[in-house]
Amino acid sequence: MKRYVALLRGINVGGKNKISMKDLKSNLENLAYGNVKTYLNSGNVIFSSEERNIANLKCQIETMIKQEFNLDIPVYIILQEHLKDILNNAPTWWHDNGKEIYDNLIFIIPPATFADVYAELKEPNKDLEKISNYEDVIFWSFVRKDYNKTNWWAKTSTAKISNSLTIRTANTVKKIADM
Repeated sequence: MKRYVALLRGINVGGKNKISMKDLKSNLENLAYGNVKTYLNSGNVIFSSEERNIANLKCQIETMIKQEFNLDIPVYIILQEHLKDILNNAPTWWHDNGKEIYDNLIFIIPPATFADVYAELKEPNKDLEKISNYEDVIFWSFVRKDYNKTNWWAKTSTAKISNSLTIRTANTVKKIADM
């Protein structure tokens, strides 16, 4: 069995798209996924499956969420070992544990691409934020106290491309990579 990470986009944010992690876990176990674990209340799920096709897993989970919770939630799925590889290829400036910097990993949900994201969000504010693309993720860091002055902060949740993005902090990503 392979170990996967599923990241649900936009659940339990501001009282919207509420999904209990206990109920989510139970429903995933009903799909015959093994060793299901959730982390935090923001839709981070780690599970094992015999299925090798990520598109099939994505479809199964999105269909289950629609049927059980009546929500259309985009889901990003990645092999846990691939997530570890991504973290091993992080730029040196990302997650250096500086408290004044906020480090995130933006996961691009296919069929969207980095080119699509960049075309819509445009150039980051070079004085306040950094980005680096690796495969279908973007390492993104910004000066915490000046987040409202960054070019990407508001756009990642309001732009047309936002439904094709799910964002996690560096600490969250590192935790789920090791679960």
